[in-house]
Amino acid sequence: MHDVTGDLFSEEYQEEFIRVYCELFDTKAYVCGEHVWNFADFATAENSKRVQGNKKGVFTRDRRPKKAVRYLRDRWTGQTG
Repeated sequence: MHDVTGDLFSEEYQEEFIRVYCELFDTKAYVCGEHVWNFADFATAENSKRVQGNKKGVFTRDRRPKKAVRYLRDRWTGQTG
């Protein structure tokens, strides 16, 4: 799901959320690693809070990369983009 303004649950929001956390990690000398929660989206009971499952993964349920994957790849491989 994409959104021009980066609304909640969009891929743009997720990428910015991860980016802000990583920038915070970089300011803490005691942080020595990172781990993404969750690897991929997964099915949950549908309700008003989780329409069409849980979308917190950086990959879709069928393992297609979402927008945040590019940021994480570049960060973890030392590339600039």
